[in-house]
Amino acid sequence: MKNFLSVKDAGNVEELAQKAIAIKKDRFANNNLGAQKTMVLIFLNSSLRTRLSTQKAALNLGMNTIILNLGQDSWNMEYENGAIMNGDKAEHIKEGAAVIGEYADIIGIRCFPSLVDREKDYSEYILSKFLENVKVPVVNMESATVHPLQSLTDLMTIREYSKKEKPKVVLSWAPHIKPLPQCVANSFAEWMNKADVEFVITHPEGYELNEKFSGDATIIYDQDEAFSHADFIYAKNWSSYNDYGNITGEHADWMITNRKMQLTNDARFMHCLPTRRNIEVADEVLDSAASIVIQQAANREFAAQAVLKEILDFL
Repeated sequence: MKNFLSVKDAGNVEELAQKAIAIKKDRFANNNLGAQKTMVLIFLNSSLRTRLSTQKAALNLGMNTIILNLGQDSWNMEYENGAIMNGDKAEHIKEGAAVIGEYADIIGIRCFPSLVDREKDYSEYILSKFLENVKVPVVNMESATVHPLQSLTDLMTIREYSKKEKPKVVLSWAPHIKPLPQCVANSFAEWMNKADVEFVITHPEGYELNEKFSGDATIIYDQDEAFSHADFIYAKNWSSYNDYGNITGEHADWMITNRKMQLTNDARFMHCLPTRRNIEVADEVLDSAASIVIQQAANREFAAQAVLKEILDFL
């Protein structure tokens, strides 16, 4: 694996998930694989799980890690070619990324969308600029359109907790107080479309994802109907793709509650976190035995480690 940017780099998603599960059983089995190598983790946005789990995964493999909060720990970066740099951006991506690449054996990048310019966001503008200017492998730690480390974790967790070979997995839109990106939902959808699951997406009308990501999923606008006989409920808010970046309706009644979970086949509840309690999901669900959000978050370490091992094996 040269880069890990999306599901396209994962190969067989089920096999990669099983590799992550195997690593969980002995996380230090390859603790010399990354010896004398350095991973630089670049953050343009806030992070808790991605930051800690990816750093921990690198350390488990014997790598050194450097964390850079771009624009806070470093100069603000200019991304436009031909820019006259007479504003607050002191360094151009051409030099900045290239220099980082000289210090790193692997680079991880986390960058969110603007939610203003759909064409620019869906071109993966910032991620692409880094890729143009570095020669070392790049790991997508969440970008404008996808979050593949999270999605690998999600599939790994589903496989650990599934009681059947082909479970019914439902991605449910949930309310939020502000517009959020589509990246987690996009990514989860494209990974589930490649996994051996029955995949359903449920959301209010107006929250359709880009068909490139929703793919072959069954779309159901009635949340109760979608939850029927489900084995996993994955809740996540996202803003509108068609009315880009906007909230087309609050839909408070889409919050995940015990009543809705009782429509399922004793489903496990999943969420990438952080979540707004009693907005997206009720306390009664998050604090119940059905919730596996903490176990899911813990698995982020092993999913990241599986990816880093594949890249180190390539180097």
